[in-house]
Amino acid sequence: MIASTSLEAPKTPQATIRAICDKKGGLVDLWEASPVRVESNTPQTETIIDALFPGNPLLCCGWSKHRFDTRPRANWHKLDELQFIVPNPMTAREGKTKNGKHSSHSLDNTGPRRFLIIEQDKGEINQQASILLHLAEIAPMALALHSGGKSLHGWFYFEGVPEQETSRFMKYAVSLGADPATWTLSQFVRMPDGLRDKGQRQTVYFFNPEVIP
Repeated sequence: MIASTSLEAPKTPQATIRAICDKKGGLVDLWEASPVRVESNTPQTETIIDALFPGNPLLCCGWSKHRFDTRPRANWHKLDELQFIVPNPMTAREGKTKNGKHSSHSLDNTGPRRFLIIEQDKGEINQQASILLHLAEIAPMALALHSGGKSLHGWFYFEGVPEQETSRFMKYAVSLGADPATWTLSQFVRMPDGLRDKGQRQTVYFFNPEVIP
């Protein structure tokens, strides 16, 4: 795995970012570009997860960063009540942490990359949406959701893509303001259409399952 420090890149000039925003629009444009609209007041988490992870893979999900489990997809229920998920299937129910402890959430029991998550905490929400739409011209974006806080998260499909190519994409995203922490395969990210700890829905604004073979 390539360390997060190798993803450091010169920041893209603000003038270039403004040009991207002027061309791509904002959150409304992201919503209108979505091939599938998630409009129901009833959470669609189960349907979305089944599209992102077909079959019955092992998934690591969390109610919080301190309460989590790894189970076959068929054994997960009420996913809409959870905050977190590892965006890559797991290889075993447990693995060893860096401290040598057994845990259902560790890099040791995380499988190969399926999705690369681009999380942005910088810039206002319309700028973040513009950058995701821009990145979607480079790599297939399957999903974009609001964290329930201050950021948008884009799910890009990278299964089977060489890590060298994936890292180039991530490095560019980081230069645009993305958080490099989501490069780590086992990093928890926000559950699509899940529920944040303070009750905010982690709303899905863009959904394109067609990019997944």
